[in-house]
Amino acid sequence: MITLRNLEKSIDTAAGRMFLLRRIDMEVRQGEFVTIMGPSGAGKSTLLSILGMLDAMWSGEYYLAGHEVHHLPPKKRAALNRDLIGFVFQSFHLLDDLTVAENLDIPLSYRGVKSSERQAIVADTLDRFNIVGKKDLFPSQLSGGQQQLVGVARAVVANPKLILADEPTGNLHSAQAREIMELFTELNAQGVTILQVTHSEENASYSHRIIQLKDGWIVDE
Repeated sequence: MITLRNLEKSIDTAAGRMFLLRRIDMEVRQGEFVTIMGPSGAGKSTLLSILGMLDAMWSGEYYLAGHEVHHLPPKKRAALNRDLIGFVFQSFHLLDDLTVAENLDIPLSYRGVKSSERQAIVADTLDRFNIVGKKDLFPSQLSGGQQQLVGVARAVVANPKLILADEPTGNLHSAQAREIMELFTELNAQGVTILQVTHSEENASYSHRIIQLKDGWIVDE
């Protein structure tokens, strides 16, 4: 599903060039559930942003589902992201001027799902996440935990082949967090590939393997 070869990310600072990721070689097979862990500043979220094609300023080789991402122009990268990936953002990234239901509808509309089908899928997803009563509210009217639930629901609503999750349960209480991890386990059992960044040992225990990052390097697997 994912192959990285000598992937690097650097930025220019007043002190000179600083590497955020160094010589990353990594493979994630179709249907795997993989956790990325490491201290703050290790490069975890940076790596996830590159995998989600939200960051184009990097070097090396990135293969996703047979596509050479490093050779794709921006429009084709965006289309690949839209068709294959569901992203759970640590900071939610909900659209403030849309209701909960409308936020869930957006990924479906981008994929060309018919309006009648979208309504049914959104309704099912609202029910699945126990947020039916929040469907007409705007993100600013929700708590942090509720926004997190909506963010996870939006990531899975269009049945992506790959879920990238950056601290997917960071704002949830323990019971909600377990529900989300059990949902990820269920989706993974159905063949969805999942890559999560987390500090939680409990969340990591749901995955097949753990990749440890430190100072931009893979130090253990």
